Amino acid sequence: MTDFFFYGTLCHPPLLRVVLGREVGMVPARLPGHSVFWVKGRAFPVLVEGGDGAKGVVVRGLTGEDVRRLDFYEGGFGYETREVTVEGGALPVEVYFPQPDRWEPGAPWSLADWALRWGDTVVAAAEEAMRLYGEGVDADRVQRRYPMMLARAGARLRAGAPGAPRLRRSADEGDLDVIRRWQPYGNFFAVEEFDLRFRRFDGGMSTEVNRAVFISADAAVVLPYDPARDRVLLIEQFRMGPLARGDRQPWLLEAIAGRIDGGETPEAAAHREAMEEAGLVLQELLPATHYYPSPSAKSEYLYNYIGIADLPDGSAGIGGVPGEAEDIRAHLMPFADLLDLVDTGEITAGPLVLLTYWLAVRRDALRRGA
Repeated sequence: MTDFFFYGTLCHPPLLRVVLGREVGMVPARLPGHSVFWVKGRAFPVLVEGGDGAKGVVVRGLTGEDVRRLDFYEGGFGYETREVTVEGGALPVEVYFPQPDRWEPGAPWSLADWALRWGDTVVAAAEEAMRLYGEGVDADRVQRRYPMMLARAGARLRAGAPGAPRLRRSADEGDLDVIRRWQPYGNFFAVEEFDLRFRRFDGGMSTEVNRAVFISADAAVVLPYDPARDRVLLIEQFRMGPLARGDRQPWLLEAIAGRIDGGETPEAAAHREAMEEAGLVLQELLPATHYYPSPSAKSEYLYNYIGIADLPDGSAGIGGVPGEAEDIRAHLMPFADLLDLVDTGEITAGPLVLLTYWLAVRRDALRRGA
């Protein structure tokens, strides 16, 4: 049996329960001569030497299987165990220390602040990560995929928000029987397979079926529109989907769009992507229709907006995040030209087609308001 001192996210009982796969007791403790700080730009903390003491908890009696699960979860973040003695503890305990120079400390750590913004998202991401335990996936590979796990976790949380359908079936307990769920592929995107049964419209249950789903994060889509000048801004970039299909013209005209990161709202993602892809500061976001683009095979959900913006001459240029190999060209045009590009088939990206028609219905009112 092994005793551990935890000082960061694993002090959050729901997260530790997912990582260990069971409930354990926690005793408040303090590690003298150390401090805890946020890692700069990340949603977890780092332990550093010096300071008035690091607050945390001690968990006693962890089994060898518990430790292997902890090492699987923590190992990819660059943490290694050392033996320490905490205040009031008669016996030494193990603690995860960061590898030297792996992470840069930021502001002082606050578990309460982390739990408020990140707690539910990180717990949901840990559920995906721990499903890979024992499947031959090493901790470093999990860490490389972790940002997408956070993004997919945020999507699952938004999808689970309460709401009652008006026309379609409202799912009740027992309407779905998931017999087995596994992930045969996972990287930036993932593929999950399900063996399941579902409630039929005649009241009975279906036979057991196997279904595969392409798992991606939710995305925010925004079409910038200047109602005073009656013009829009589009972007153009190379796309893998058309290339894989065999399209000889894989550069597409699209609305600004991007993944909603873990812990980020769809609105914040829309503003961020407008700045990254086109250097635009949006004045207002008008929510359009949000939807699943291909619900039979993809988990992706799109949050769509018209972004009210100032679009003077010269506001279109080259954008994108160089570190992500983005190469994006913006196009500024009157709304009538956008409508013509949709009608002639030059624009084939579904979200932009939808936003074009959504804006066409409301354009006169927006122009009067401007």
